[in-house]
Amino acid sequence: MTTTAVTHIASLVTNDPSLGNGTPLGLIQDAAVVIDGDRIVWTGESSKAPATDNVLDAAGRAVVPGFVDSHSHLVFAGDRTQEFNARMSGQPYRAGGIRTTVAATRAASDEELSANVARYLAEALRQGTTTFETKSGYGLTVEDEARALRVAARHTDEVTYLGAHIVSPDYADDPAGYVDLVTGPMLEACAPHARWIDVFCEQGAFDGDQARAILTAGRAKGLHPRIHANQLSHGPGVQLAVELDAASADHCTHLTDADVDALGQGDTVATLLPGAEFSTRATWPDARRLLDAGATVALSTDCNPGSSFTSSMPFCIALAVRDMGMTPDEAIWSATAGGAAALRRTDIGRITPGARADLVLLDAPSHVHLAYRPGVPLVSAVWRSGQRVV
Repeated sequence: MTTTAVTHIASLVTNDPSLGNGTPLGLIQDAAVVIDGDRIVWTGESSKAPATDNVLDAAGRAVVPGFVDSHSHLVFAGDRTQEFNARMSGQPYRAGGIRTTVAATRAASDEELSANVARYLAEALRQGTTTFETKSGYGLTVEDEARALRVAARHTDEVTYLGAHIVSPDYADDPAGYVDLVTGPMLEACAPHARWIDVFCEQGAFDGDQARAILTAGRAKGLHPRIHANQLSHGPGVQLAVELDAASADHCTHLTDADVDALGQGDTVATLLPGAEFSTRATWPDARRLLDAGATVALSTDCNPGSSFTSSMPFCIALAVRDMGMTPDEAIWSATAGGAAALRRTDIGRITPGARADLVLLDAPSHVHLAYRPGVPLVSAVWRSGQRVV
């Protein structure tokens, strides 16, 4: 293997408080990073960098960890432009719009679905995302859910079984029968291809008892829970997430004080998805309230064709800072280390010896520019597992 040093970094975000300025970001000024194979082996001041085979001069630009997008829905076909247009013209967002994508996804071939995933992943990579999770949920039959997970697994290890996205149109008059399918034959077919199990716990989707049954069944099959919780209204999702030790409760828009306290005291990460609020004109999640309560907060895109059709983590950072009460430091941490926590990973989301060599070089002197210059393509170079990919 060859070693590579990235030197003369104006500001390096390590997410290691033991480094640099001692803050959660572990900022090092005039820094360098050394990569050996797929790992970070050294970080520190540029003047103290060890000799390496190759050197890249960052020329006074900032470096941050690769973004960790811990919530996306990329295995789909079709387009929901008309729905978005109608919503922006005054119609409210409802969970049932998912059915449109279900029909298109069922009709698509495996190759079409895989090409679609690859397209949006390449788009995300150009914007600095080096790790992503993605879900099934647009098939809602045993075979279509299983093939969605097989397609997803071609592109990532972070695969989530979401047969419980909505009640399948085929079971519109028998929701209990659909829960039996999701926890029985569908789970049997899908569990070998997934790491996680998820459920949309919401009015118009699944109630608390149904969600508990689905997540408990998945856990018995070795899948760890995560949950769509409290997006459109107050509900039992967050409390259920903490009760079942879910890795994350995602959305967290409508929270009671008890919900906030539970997230602040538990290990479940509150994953906030500002793209969804932006694209549905919904109430913004209150990140400040969660952070002040001691909750771990992640930021993610929720990239999906219906309610948040963005693959841009920088865009979500800018929204979180402007509209959700986060500081730029908190937002970059949540988009990197926070996402890693939501996936229960310690090898990503940070730039410190032993971590996977996922780095983003910004065409800016500081990570603050991600919020300061919204919409500007600031990603200059990306390394994933030690290989430069952008």
